[in-house]
Amino acid sequence: MTAALVLGATPAVAQEVGDSLRVTVTLDGQDITDRTVTLDPGKPAELSVTAENRGPTAQKVRLIRISGVALALTFFAYDTNLPFEVPSGGRVVRTFPLDVRDLDGQATGLLPTSVELLAEDRTVLGGVDTIADVRGTVWSVYGLFGLLMLALTAAIWATVLFALARHRLSPNRFRRALRFLPAGLGTGLVAVVTLSVLRLVPPVALVEIPIVLGAAAIAMVLGFLTPHPVPPLPTPDAPLDGPTVGMTARYTGAQPPVVAQPEYGTQVTPAAPTSIHQQAGLLDEFIKDDHAGATQALPVPPTDATQALPAPGAAKPDPDTPRWPE
Repeated sequence: MTAALVLGATPAVAQEVGDSLRVTVTLDGQDITDRTVTLDPGKPAELSVTAENRGPTAQKVRLIRISGVALALTFFAYDTNLPFEVPSGGRVVRTFPLDVRDLDGQATGLLPTSVELLAEDRTVLGGVDTIADVRGTVWSVYGLFGLLMLALTAAIWATVLFALARHRLSPNRFRRALRFLPAGLGTGLVAVVTLSVLRLVPPVALVEIPIVLGAAAIAMVLGFLTPHPVPPLPTPDAPLDGPTVGMTARYTGAQPPVVAQPEYGTQVTPAAPTSIHQQAGLLDEFIKDDHAGATQALPVPPTDATQALPAPGAAKPDPDTPRWPE
């Protein structure tokens, strides 16, 4: 069974429902058991169905359904209305042409295919499962599905790797592993569809499940082993805390605030710089002036912004102090 899956074919197993109806299917006179069936949209095909009733009651067949499924999704289905009855212990053969001309735009590559006999209430009376080699185009529904999965997976990988390069992933290793999980699942799905379209391995459950889970596990391991994100450095405009600060900003030329001095008149001096940036700017200006051999006077603020102290009253003479005669 494993060797058949690797080679791209799986035996067509006849299904029995309650040991009542056994089905055998041939395509163009060849039994589809233990072989891959080729469905070419450009060539007509003849399908023959043999139903053998081993039950005590007769079975009434309403239609015959041919469907191709991959990744739990149905990509093509054909229903042929062909009513007939299979008596108890009897055997009935029905042959009809199979028109698959519109299969060109529905699927391509290797797909698990089933041929089922349905009753009036759409219950399955019997059928066989095989692998169909559909000779469609890449622009079919199945091909476009693979291309869409490829684009989404590439976008997910780009997002995760960009966050890794910018050190924006979670510091927790398990959360980083979960961040890589969708990328791994997408990679597994793309691998399954690619192997199917290239006609290497059909997307049956025994193949697609290990591939998808394996790719997801590898992606989670990569996310778990990624380096710890480095916190971003503070920007020059950000508030600086701690004993060590960087003096990188220069004095912008804004006038510092002024305060009144306890002297007579209106002479005032600017207040000391309140920020480390202003101190750095003033220090640079003083150093430049000292090297140039010139002294730059601080600007005098307008008169209306000056607060003058009132003149003090006359002081009382001290009787112990000698005085000149008047």
